[in-house]
Amino acid sequence: MGARDLLARGDFDFDADSVEVDDAAVLESLEPEVREWWVEQFGEYVPDNGGLFTPPQKEAIPLINEGTNALVASPTGSGKTLSAFTAILNELFRREREWDEGLDNSVYCLYVSPLKSLANDIHRNLEVPLSGIADKMDGDPSVRHAIRHGDTDDAARRKMLEETPHILNTTPETLAILLNSPKFKQKLETVEYVVVDEIHSLADGKRGTHLALSLERLENMVESSPTRIGCSATVEPLSDIADFLVGCERSADGADGDAREATVRDREIVDTRFVREFDIELQCPTDDLIDTPRDVVNERFYDQLHDLISDHTNTLVFTNTRSGAERVLHNLRERFAEYDEDNSGCHHGSLSKEARQSIEADLKDGSLDVVTTSTSLELGIDMPHIDLVVQVGSPKSVASLLQRVGRAGHQLGQTVAGRVVALDRDELVECAVMLKKAEEGFVDRVFVPEEAYDVAAQHVYGMAINDVRPEREVRETLRRAYPYRNFSDDQFETLFRYLTSDYEGLEDKNVYAKIWRDENDPPDGEYHYPEFDVGEPLIGKRGKLARVIYMTNIGTIPDSFTCDVFTRGDNEWVGDLDESYLDTLEKGDVFVLGGQNFEFQYRRGSKVYADRTSARPTVPSWFSERLPLSYDLGRSILEFQGDLLERFAKRGKPAVRVWLREFPLDENSVRAIARMFDEQIRYAGPESVSTDRRLAVEVELDRDEYERHYYVHSNYGRKFNDGLSRVVAYRCANAANTNVSVAVADHGFTISMPLNRKVDVAEILRDVDPGEVRSDLRAALEGTELLQRYFRINATRSLMILKRYKGYEKSASEQQVSSEMLLGFAEGLEDFAVIEETYREIIEDKLAVSAIEDVLADVQAGDVAVVQNRVDTPTPKAFGLATLMASDVVLAEDESAVLQEFHDRVLEEIGDEYGNAGGASAAK
Repeated sequence: MGARDLLARGDFDFDADSVEVDDAAVLESLEPEVREWWVEQFGEYVPDNGGLFTPPQKEAIPLINEGTNALVASPTGSGKTLSAFTAILNELFRREREWDEGLDNSVYCLYVSPLKSLANDIHRNLEVPLSGIADKMDGDPSVRHAIRHGDTDDAARRKMLEETPHILNTTPETLAILLNSPKFKQKLETVEYVVVDEIHSLADGKRGTHLALSLERLENMVESSPTRIGCSATVEPLSDIADFLVGCERSADGADGDAREATVRDREIVDTRFVREFDIELQCPTDDLIDTPRDVVNERFYDQLHDLISDHTNTLVFTNTRSGAERVLHNLRERFAEYDEDNSGCHHGSLSKEARQSIEADLKDGSLDVVTTSTSLELGIDMPHIDLVVQVGSPKSVASLLQRVGRAGHQLGQTVAGRVVALDRDELVECAVMLKKAEEGFVDRVFVPEEAYDVAAQHVYGMAINDVRPEREVRETLRRAYPYRNFSDDQFETLFRYLTSDYEGLEDKNVYAKIWRDENDPPDGEYHYPEFDVGEPLIGKRGKLARVIYMTNIGTIPDSFTCDVFTRGDNEWVGDLDESYLDTLEKGDVFVLGGQNFEFQYRRGSKVYADRTSARPTVPSWFSERLPLSYDLGRSILEFQGDLLERFAKRGKPAVRVWLREFPLDENSVRAIARMFDEQIRYAGPESVSTDRRLAVEVELDRDEYERHYYVHSNYGRKFNDGLSRVVAYRCANAANTNVSVAVADHGFTISMPLNRKVDVAEILRDVDPGEVRSDLRAALEGTELLQRYFRINATRSLMILKRYKGYEKSASEQQVSSEMLLGFAEGLEDFAVIEETYREIIEDKLAVSAIEDVLADVQAGDVAVVQNRVDTPTPKAFGLATLMASDVVLAEDESAVLQEFHDRVLEEIGDEYGNAGGASAAK
């Protein structure tokens, strides 16, 4: 029965002959029962869609029907996940009906999700089509589905062996375990489809690397290569993520028997990322975020937020920290009687599973007026009643903005409504650029980590545990995975040397070989494997407990812990710090804890030792919790600043305001941005502003504190600035022979030293050879807390330190103690895989070394000029950087006072044409 016939039979509010149906061929490619179910479910949307399918479904279903690998990129709520499953369900129900014995008792489709909650949600959503289609078929067809992850109990796991799901929903970690499960791995030999959901959130980290290797190991087990389908809402570059999804085939052996040409498997890209209408705007409670009192800003913000919530059915409020999500909900309930526990809630990763699931259930049925969250609801559950998303502060990337705002209007045809509220002057510009870029279809790039030794070690161990196998097969398997496509023979030797414990003294440290590596003996030899040629290099497992060690220790998500802080003098406990916060600390840094200032001295395991001090804090307490600004958005901000300066130069501030009104900004935001740049230019000139062609450095002599501050306006994001600041600080310390303090933010960094020391930071930036950045960073990282923490994480991932062994579970703090005992020894070993991976991960993934090299190459080529200005007080663009050195920004009243002081100095110098805060606000 054709599409129009089915529509004519349905009870819809339109004439089937009068509506446009441009995708009837897609429907007619499906089985009759699947067609009927589809029209019943989605026929009412035909007038709005111009057909029976959404754009991603129109393109993806035919591809998957043909067995073509595909990346489906489309907004949240556009039906991309159903586009993947429709063709799969159609094929499984066809076989169930046509095959005499029906489907085998094994897995045909793997659905891999980054989140347990998302896997649970898809599991529930599959029940509707499965039961609906089955009801329309003769007999009692059974296409089973089940979910398996870390929370699945033993009884459910045993049941899956007896009655195996045809569609298995799982996570990357559980899939890796299943590949080594003696019984269940046989159930995976029939897999024909792999669906990877929200692939962008996996590709940019080691969980994605872990999955890429698991999928290549799966390729070794199955009869024919499974069709791979990736789903993502916001991702760029599409080609790289598609290549990551499908992996590589390799050409015939090269002359050396190992070197092979990597060729990406065939795949198609379904790019329907911009098929939804967006209604987004940046709002600011005032046009002056410095002179308007903090309590006035807060009052206006909450009044605006309350009005937005009242005007919509269900509102989701994103903040950038978990504490921020709690604070916004608390203040809403305190200020307005309308909000209570029945109609408002909070959702983030620190809450219990039960609390999160309760909020998720209420979101699905639309019973909550407002929910505040940090990042935990960016992905995952379907929330059909959300019609507004409010983002408080900058989400730091266009991709994150679109992902969050896309939670609203969760049906195609509905306009996506989002409001971003800026409460910080430094975030005004980045939010303005971000929203404009979102409207233009720009998405930040995802950077895939490459050639990680630790993840490779896990999977080589897993392969060796399953079977003795040729070393050639291990190499081929790794090199087919996209992150290892360029893994060299030397890198394999480094990896194998670690896994065979081929280092003198390593076993004395209780680090034992994981595998053996040897040539196959002749038939009369001690170790002969008849299925392999004599002399062929083989690999096998070492140790009787190898499988148990593997199954209980693999994965890539690091354990974390809090560190107890003690004073050195009297060993008094004064509180605790999250260990990730220690990444920012070096000896002498000052932090705030419990309202008191402490100078960091050193850490031993999970204990931090510090001295009380009256010195000002150098590291803000929120540093480790906030998302970093994306490098691509940072570059866009610099281009924006260049364009803005051109308009200022030609026609002044009024022309800038006219131009800014072309952006999705409210009037307060327009005036605040124009005012900030006007003050900046009048105080320090246009050359004090960094652009895509200029890197501005300003020098301030702080005689009160007897310090010299260098503010480097490198607006490339915190990862970039963390890396570049370490290089510059390393060179400054050597040049001036003094201790150097560093403070890092998204829009730049500060270098501080005693007033009687002086260096030319601009000249250092001009002189840094891009080819020396990696070696400089490696030298700068020696002895740091950052190196110690990542060595522990990588030693644990590499199974050098075992989290679980013989029934004992080693806590993260105990792992840290073990790693500190091993680090010095490991650093003395030549090309030791765990050390090499630790430096690689920090330098490449955490400190954005490639981006730093690119910018410094532009400096050396003369494409980016480095300009240094001497100032008596920080310029408006440096207020945020200067505040990091002046006070802990968690203390809002201190920050406001410091900002006010900076601003007063600038206005005194240039003349205050705006009047006082009250007058300025009242006049606008």
